[in-house]
Amino acid sequence: MPSTNSLLSTLKADYPDITFAPGKRFYWSPDTRTVFYDAANMQADVLLHELGHGLLKHREYTKDVELIAMESDAWDTARTLATTYAVPINDDDVEDTLDTYREWLHARSTCPECEATGYQTAKFEYACVACDHRWRVNEARLCALRRYSVS
Repeated sequence: MPSTNSLLSTLKADYPDITFAPGKRFYWSPDTRTVFYDAANMQADVLLHELGHGLLKHREYTKDVELIAMESDAWDTARTLATTYAVPINDDDVEDTLDTYREWLHARSTCPECEATGYQTAKFEYACVACDHRWRVNEARLCALRRYSVS
């Protein structure tokens, strides 16, 4: 496996249309076509995952379930890239990461009135199939989930 600095240099050369920049965390910015990485905690597999978002041209999502699909697709692309760049990717770690998104979706879709699983009606809005309650959620990808009843 190449050093992360060597990998980063190689990726910059191989993907000149994508910018790689240090940041406080790993993420893909579609607006600036930038992969941000945490230089203090460099993880080659996560770097390839974020590059996967870029190569797949991931942008915003409308339904929360689309985010999970995008995350899964980016990991599939990272696995393909990993063979080219000799980066090990632990499937258990990937599934643990994807589980956090599944848990996030489950929490958002749980009715605050009766705790049944609801369905998304619009971005940030859900409805319950059991009791017809409606609620709004915050984005909550990087902060605590909040659910607000809608009249």
